[in-house]
Amino acid sequence: MATKSRNKLIKLFVFIFLLTYGISGIFMTITSGGNYIKNYYETEEFRQEYYQFVDLLGIFELKNLSKEEVKKAISVSAEEIEEHRTHYGDLASQIENIEEQYRYRIEEAEEANKEIADVYREERDKKIADITENFKNDDHVRAKIVKEKEEQLDDYFQQIEGYRSQFLLYEDSFKYYLKNKKSGEVITNLAGVEDKPVEELLNKQNTNFIQYYPSKGSGYLTGNENFVYGEYNDVILEVYKGQTFEGVIGVPKTKTANNVVSGWAKDYEKRQIMMLVFVSTSLIALILSWFLRKWASIPMEIERKLVDFYVRIPIDVRVILIGITAIFVLISFFFISDSMLYFQLGDEVVAILIASILVFILHFQGKWLLRDWPEGTDPQWKNGEQLRHEWKQSLVSKFYLLLKEFFLNRSIGMQMTILLSFVFLLGASIVIVVIEPVFVLVLGVLLVTGVIALIVIMKFTGYFNKIVANTDELASGRLGADLPVEGKSILARLAANINILKHGVKQSKNEQAKSERLKSELITNVSHDLRTPLTSIITYSELLKTPDLSEADRAAYIEIIDSKSKRLKVLIDDLFEASKMASGSVELVKEKVDLVQLLQQALAEHNGAFENAGLQLRIVTPEKAVYAMVDGQKLWRVFDNLIGNILKYSLENTRVYITLNQNDGESIITFKNVTKYELSENVDELYERFKRGDESRNTDGSGLGLAIAKSIIDLHEGEMNIDVDGDLFKVTITLDSLQ
Repeated sequence: MATKSRNKLIKLFVFIFLLTYGISGIFMTITSGGNYIKNYYETEEFRQEYYQFVDLLGIFELKNLSKEEVKKAISVSAEEIEEHRTHYGDLASQIENIEEQYRYRIEEAEEANKEIADVYREERDKKIADITENFKNDDHVRAKIVKEKEEQLDDYFQQIEGYRSQFLLYEDSFKYYLKNKKSGEVITNLAGVEDKPVEELLNKQNTNFIQYYPSKGSGYLTGNENFVYGEYNDVILEVYKGQTFEGVIGVPKTKTANNVVSGWAKDYEKRQIMMLVFVSTSLIALILSWFLRKWASIPMEIERKLVDFYVRIPIDVRVILIGITAIFVLISFFFISDSMLYFQLGDEVVAILIASILVFILHFQGKWLLRDWPEGTDPQWKNGEQLRHEWKQSLVSKFYLLLKEFFLNRSIGMQMTILLSFVFLLGASIVIVVIEPVFVLVLGVLLVTGVIALIVIMKFTGYFNKIVANTDELASGRLGADLPVEGKSILARLAANINILKHGVKQSKNEQAKSERLKSELITNVSHDLRTPLTSIITYSELLKTPDLSEADRAAYIEIIDSKSKRLKVLIDDLFEASKMASGSVELVKEKVDLVQLLQQALAEHNGAFENAGLQLRIVTPEKAVYAMVDGQKLWRVFDNLIGNILKYSLENTRVYITLNQNDGESIITFKNVTKYELSENVDELYERFKRGDESRNTDGSGLGLAIAKSIIDLHEGEMNIDVDGDLFKVTITLDSLQ
């Protein structure tokens, strides 16, 4: 197995090597091929050499005056004198500047060494006297300008002397014949011009290259072309101003030992041959790589390990790595081209090996990055899920999310940005002050601002620590005191929200305690209400078993059992109905119902009961019908329950008020009575199942009436509210009415 994997790797390397060699030949053809299909003397390479020679010819031959001769030709104009005199301002300002420059030096020297102070005074006085003379005497200024120009000329001639050897190297290769149009002077290195005309010595037949001045595309030579070297001097330009030359410059075909240009041409021809060989062999290598493309794979187990590692890298980093690898591949191809053209065989082999490795890395990076791309077979790629997943894991996406979260609250985000920018500026200013101490004032301002910012940060940090400590207590179950809400910052808002949460926790705990209490009461009440009639039934059933029981007693016992059974049935029916209401499984059959008529029908069922209870009923309803879309049977049950509560719990010989009216498209029904039992201040508990106004539970009610009524009204999307004011008990029902 290991041998098979090794052979596969060798084949892969051979394929990559041939592919790299082939691509590098194509690359060389594209980048350098145009330079090697010409004659050497037509190339840009030769043109640069020619331009250098023309520059050097202008420096050493066309400008043929000696340094002393040029110095004698120096002239100074009135404008130059005036510009030199007033370059730093008028006389008064220049004197003031000099005095200012020496004031601090002299004062410091007075304390340390008075002799040095005297030296400074002497320097100052000399400068003031010199400047004063400048404004009095033109010759004084002229002499200074001449001296400056002579110093510039010394520098110029010293600098161009370094180019002389290069000029002498070119002079044996280039032949020239040039005539100064102004003076008629001839400048040439062409032998035999005394015996033969120039046209016979230099022409297109006996030269590899020839350039006439003037000619189409080229004017006269001036000696100031500066194609390459670009050495300028104002005095030189002034001395040779207006100078032009005509003539010819050429490279003869005759070869001499010192003709470097001919040597360069031979090197160029060798590079042409090498390029032809290289391009031809690269095409063969490229064709071979095409036939061997099946070798472009690595052993499965190795590829699996590499892919597992590669896919852990974020996709944007992978793309960047591919880009960097591609750049290095291009660099290696350039290196291959240079080493091939300039016969550096060792460098060429190394370059191809390095390029092969880079092409190998680039190939598999691209393959693994584009694996099963949307056009592939993987359904996750087809619908874009994998691509979205890859993008979410990218560094750009994570940085975007980080930035988004950073500016989730814009205020705090901008504050932190300003703070970080300030810290950066403070650090940068310290570096600037080290370089330029004059900026120390700016640093001082930044330091003062920094101290203020530090105090603000410490204040915010302290406030934040308070919030953290408070939340730790809240998490451990200790609610503690509320956090102080200071200002309108994001931390103040956080503190306010924590206080709200804390109050919510307190309320939740109270609700939980209340729920536990009501649950306990519910179990107790249900047990009591169900056990009481059941106990009576069991007791009287046992009494019926008595042998000598009279018929009268038997009838009485049966009557009691029947009554308690019906009572038990009512309790169970009400319990089931309350459960159904709470679960929302009740379906309403809505229809158009006259609420006035429905209320009167419910009251008619209890006319005798009101008289027996000694209650005076007061009813107020509209004269016309009040319609609503309701389930008439369920709503009748609501009215019946409320009227039953009034009958059971109203104080004797009191008035009961029942009203129905309309207001803004709503029907409002009110039931008011005075209770005989003291009610809890918490009216919400009256809605609880098996909760009674009669805490002793001596009345016949099930304790579910209000709960059932509330559920029915909720199902109708209405409202039912209870108000207790002392012994006054009031129920208000609000329903949407039809117009």
